[in-house]
Amino acid sequence: MYRWISLDNWTYSRTFRTPFDFRKWQKVNLVFEGVDTVAQILINNVTLGRTDNMFNRYGFDITSVIKEVNFIEVHFLSAISYAAEQNRCHKGYNIPPACPPPVQKGECHANFIRKEQCSFSWDWGPSFPTQGIWKDVRIEAYNHYHLIYFSLTSFFVKSTQKWRLEIEAIFDVVSSKPVVGLVTVNIPKLQTQQTFNVTLQPGEGSIVLLVNINKSFAVEAWWPNGHGKQTGYNMTTTFIMEAGYQIEKFSKAYFRTVELVQEPIHGSPGLSFYFRINDRPIFIKGSNWIPADSFQDRVTYDTLRLLLKSAADANMNALRVWGGGVYEQDEFYDICDEIGIMIWQDFMFACALYPTDQNYLESVGAEVTHQVRRLKSHPSIILWSGNNENEAAIASNWFSIPYADRGVYIKDYVMLYVKNIREIVLAEDKSRPFVASSPTNGLESVKEGWVSQNPYDTHYGDTHFYDYSIDCWNWAAYPKTRFASEYGFQSWPSFSTIKKVSSTEDWSYTSNFSLHRQHHENGNDQMLQQIGYHFKLPQSTDPIKKFKDMIYLTQYLFMCLLTKVMQAQCVKTETEFYRFSQSEIIKGEGHTMGALYWQLNDIWQAPSWASLEYGGKWKLLHYFAQNFFAPLLPVAYEDKGVLYIYGVSDLHVDHKLTLRVIVYTWSSLEPVCILSKGGVTVKAQSAVPIYKESINDFLERCQNCTRKSCVVTFCLMGEDGLQSPTNHHFLSSLKDAVGLKKTQLSASVSQQDDIYIFDLHTTAITPFVSLDVGSIKGRFSENGFLMTEKKKVVMFYPWEPTSIEELEESLTLTSLVDTV
Repeated sequence: MYRWISLDNWTYSRTFRTPFDFRKWQKVNLVFEGVDTVAQILINNVTLGRTDNMFNRYGFDITSVIKEVNFIEVHFLSAISYAAEQNRCHKGYNIPPACPPPVQKGECHANFIRKEQCSFSWDWGPSFPTQGIWKDVRIEAYNHYHLIYFSLTSFFVKSTQKWRLEIEAIFDVVSSKPVVGLVTVNIPKLQTQQTFNVTLQPGEGSIVLLVNINKSFAVEAWWPNGHGKQTGYNMTTTFIMEAGYQIEKFSKAYFRTVELVQEPIHGSPGLSFYFRINDRPIFIKGSNWIPADSFQDRVTYDTLRLLLKSAADANMNALRVWGGGVYEQDEFYDICDEIGIMIWQDFMFACALYPTDQNYLESVGAEVTHQVRRLKSHPSIILWSGNNENEAAIASNWFSIPYADRGVYIKDYVMLYVKNIREIVLAEDKSRPFVASSPTNGLESVKEGWVSQNPYDTHYGDTHFYDYSIDCWNWAAYPKTRFASEYGFQSWPSFSTIKKVSSTEDWSYTSNFSLHRQHHENGNDQMLQQIGYHFKLPQSTDPIKKFKDMIYLTQYLFMCLLTKVMQAQCVKTETEFYRFSQSEIIKGEGHTMGALYWQLNDIWQAPSWASLEYGGKWKLLHYFAQNFFAPLLPVAYEDKGVLYIYGVSDLHVDHKLTLRVIVYTWSSLEPVCILSKGGVTVKAQSAVPIYKESINDFLERCQNCTRKSCVVTFCLMGEDGLQSPTNHHFLSSLKDAVGLKKTQLSASVSQQDDIYIFDLHTTAITPFVSLDVGSIKGRFSENGFLMTEKKKVVMFYPWEPTSIEELEESLTLTSLVDTV
């Protein structure tokens, strides 16, 4: 209906009065922080220049054309038309893919325009190829010199055992001769002050200042969430030059080191792949970030803070900013610095091959230089990565390229990501590592000429893993990789989220709305298949109730039921497998040191892999993440008839703990047996086996138990209140559970300060209890849990004012047994 908007060309224009006497300044610039994407810019009928890269900053000298009253025009060319024309002009060989799969309902040739790639559509998002001014526009007027970029990065010098700051300042000097002066750097809390004599040469240039931190003061390092504080120090940098023009720059100085460790592992072929922060190996826990909206002007500071705080609240310490979106706004990285979320930062290339003509490379070069200079001061960014899945696209021949032509595309790949992007990154930022792609075999890919034979090799680098045909409860189906940087399963969002963009006739599995919102090929069938492995489908004949039931557990189209429960349980199983694999090598595989599931957030209201719905509402997966990413966690799995329980810890010291195992029958709230094992040592930052018993012996110990009639719960407890979440292990599929019965679930709501308290009551053991308060914004302390006691207290943390009455009226209390 609205496709014509992106096919048309649009002009932005206005008249403005210059708010200063422009005749007093040697140079006046018009600066666009972001133009989306292809445009001609004029002021007072004079063409200043053209733009062709959404990710670049553009500055135009308007000293000779500015007047007291001015008329500015920005003539935009349709991104779709431009991309198609660039493709037509590319002679010699094709650059695939031409178009996205039909199910994505998207536009073609996104790889020919330096624009948010997913704006042409993706398998979780719509096709809205926007055009417009998407970031700030300003006029800068100055004499003598002007500060363009200012950055600081920290290093720890082992030979002197001192921290050092590297400050880089890039200037435009308009004087015809060098400008000399003094720069003073002051960090009061560290009693560090240094003054430097500097000379600025005419034109654009940089100065680099090395500041040695006073060794007599203990510097507090910046740590990821869950590993320490995110300490930053106020710093003032003052430039006093001979012309009498002074610049004072206020910033935060952070101190942290990062290493990507790729080294041999005893008992295993290949190399490790893990991050060492401040000399400490860190298991990376988190997800993948996509743009928070199809229209970037809607993404406010509050939007970013809500989503990022939700990540931290779920015990995440990292996010991967995926390469098919945008380099996020400054506030995104500021918040990550503040709350300890590490960022794996892709450059914006994804799932495609790209041209390497001179104009394209120059545009990319300017983009990369700008973005690295803009972002490198942030301690949260721990890695630059050249692209998303493009090494794998060539290696696995996604685009059916004849073998004889493969060399052309490898040459282009190396030209773009290695000889251009990598070289710029290494020149601009020596404080953090770079990999060319994700997934990659890391140093092994380098050894093989940057495109490895199998970028998914579990013995090297990182892997992406998706297989919707497997039984997702079977841990043995997952790769015992060094680092899992993408994996996941789809679900539908809540009915309250869907309801905002739909009407009653849309609430069926085969409606046009349902078909339009599902952009992943066979996505609904795949969800239904996963549900069918372990759950019964809802039996309701009421189509609206049926749709609600399906949305609760993985809603939608022929699938009826269980998507969110299925998604949460699938990702839980896979993530726990990666966490308990961190300290062992089995058949040459293991030492897994990262789990970033796909994906954190949504770009619109639709089925996707996200754990946070559009608007920020937590799916059950996000509540599960709060537990499966907990700093202390017991994990159970079965292998050849033996039950194993591992103790997984991110804590920095060993702990002697008690393992408490409680077994219930599905038909009773009374435990059938309780096992306590004391003196269990869970080592710091490791995963160790703490319990082992054959299932037959285990069931015999718990009389009257069979696989189908019983469920196992377990937790770790220590001194000073240290306790893990309570985990569970299903001995059979829930569709086969014997004794599981309808329950009377009820809740009463009370208030204590700004928190609301939900007192829950049940008459029977209840799996996957879900609380939903519709469109009321906030989150619960836990959700989707197995209720094994008559009473349970759950907190609700509102994100906006509400009341007991509103919550009671909006509350829907559901469980697995209510939908079958």
